[in-house]
Formats: sequence, C-alpha cells, structure tokens
Amino acid sequence: MPAPASSPADGGGARRAIVTGATGLVGIFLLPRLVAAGWEVEALSRRAAPARLPAGVRWHVRDVAQGLGTARGTLAVHAAPLWLLPPLLPALAAAGVVRLLAFGSTSRFSKQDASSAAARALAGALARAEDAVAAGASAQGMEWTLLRPTLVHGAGRDRNVSAMARFIRRWRVFPLAGEGRGLRQPVHADDLARACLQALDAPATAGRAYDLPGGSTLPYREMAERLYAALGRRPRFVRVPLALLRGGLTAAAWLPRLGHLSPDMADRMDHDQAFDAGPARADFGYDPRPFDAAGVVGDIGGA
Repeated sequence: MPAPASSPADGGGARRAIVTGATGLVGIFLLPRLVAAGWEVEALSRRAAPARLPAGVRWHVRDVAQGLGTARGTLAVHAAPLWLLPPLLPALAAAGVVRLLAFGSTSRFSKQDASSAAARALAGALARAEDAVAAGASAQGMEWTLLRPTLVHGAGRDRNVSAMARFIRRWRVFPLAGEGRGLRQPVHADDLARACLQALDAPATAGRAYDLPGGSTLPYREMAERLYAALGRRPRFVRVPLALLRGGLTAAAWLPRLGHLSPDMADRMDHDQAFDAGPARADFGYDPRPFDAAGVVGDIGGA
C-alpha cells in the first residue's frame, strides 16, 4: 500500500479525502464540512458537479463500479449504496486510503422480516455488505467504521419525511393503517455529515459499527402531526384497512418517481423502528438535533 503523506487525522501537511456518492443526501452536507476541516476532497458521483462547488473539491463524474479513476487520498468516506463498496476496497487501498468510513442503514435490521421480498432483499444486501466491508477493509490494512442512519431527511430531497410533508401539503389528508404508533427517529443528513468527522477523530470507532438515530423518538402519527402543524393545517387522518393501503402502495409504486413505495410501508406504521444512540454518543460525542418539522417544510418550499 502506498504510504500516505500524513495520517488522515493528524493535521500535518495536505490531507486528501475521497468521497463516493458525493451528490447524495449525506454527500452534499459532507463536502463543505470536510473542506472546513482542512481536507482536500476528491468527490465522485455519476452526476455533474453542482453549480456551487466548495473550494478545495475536485469533481470526478464517475460510476464507482468502474473504479476510482485518478482519485487519491488517505481517507475515504463511502456515502453511496453500501453494497458497492466491497469490490472497491482494493482500488481504495491502491489509492492510499488508510481510514475508511462508510454509511449503511438501520434497514439492515428494520426490514429483515418485512412482508415484501424487495425489503427483505435490501436488508440482506446491507448485512452482507457490512460483513464484506469489515473483512475486506481489514485485509487491505484500512481502519474502518460503519455508520447506520435511521430515517434520513434534509434539503427537501429525501423520500421519507420530505415526501410525507409534500403528500400532506398536496392532499391535506394522510392515510393511516392502524394507530400509527410505531416509533421513528428522523435524522438530518447534516448531523450525519458532522458525525462522520467526529467518528474520524475518535480512536474508539476503529473496527466498529454504530446506529445513528435522530435526536427525537416519536410515534409515526406524531411525526405527521408535527408536519401538519408546520404547514399551518389541522391534522386530518383517514383510517384505511391494511390490505387496501398495501394495495394502493403497490399500485403507486408503478408510477413515475414513486418506485420507492412498497406495501410493507403500511405494515410498519405500527411497528417500532427505534435504535440506541448510546454507543455513538459515548465513543465520539454524537449529538443529533431534535426533529424540526418547520425545517422540513421550509426545505420543500413552505406551505
């Protein structure tokens, strides 16, 4: 493995980081944070560079399935789908990477018993990718850390909380199967970007995986109620039989831009998806913000 010019976190000399999935939800918040922390960044994405690219970022329009191209660095942050990372590990090692942080998802656990085959397949893919990253990075001599967010939102781009807010704004009523009592922990993507830098500088995080929930734990229905309040509207829920809502979600998934919908979303409205931030808090000071419904509404363009 080529020797790096300086250690990834020692502050000596030029520090260069490779970021995959740079136009993703975490990536757009991570790039300016890395630059502010003194890193030169090699950003990889299949998309063109954004109009406002932070100074100190070199952009590569590249599918990571085809390798890294000319990108080099001692640190790598993988913010693309986790299952793309294991085949990329030899190239990262050859590029000089000695420290690796990678984002997975708590869907590894919350969807492993889902009713839909697609959701179960996603959970399985995440679990296999985690195992492969841990083994492969260690074999390549990299110090690795895995980060598993919960319900990610931010910048109005997510298909989770922001999509819920848009639905409420457009249709004014929100369908519920059951009571909507399942616990949720929406986490802002910028808190994940900050957590990435915190974990980087914490020795205890080497060779470990962490669940990263948001700063609020609230029932699914209450999350919707807070969005209603932020939109200046009175909550209006309509109870829909589970089978009917599952059928509606299945049909909607065939429509353009709604392919992320699945029938098991109805099943999970009454199921808890809450995770423990304690280990991340203890090891690197993880401190996510409380859920801000007004911020979500502002990100989608207000009421």
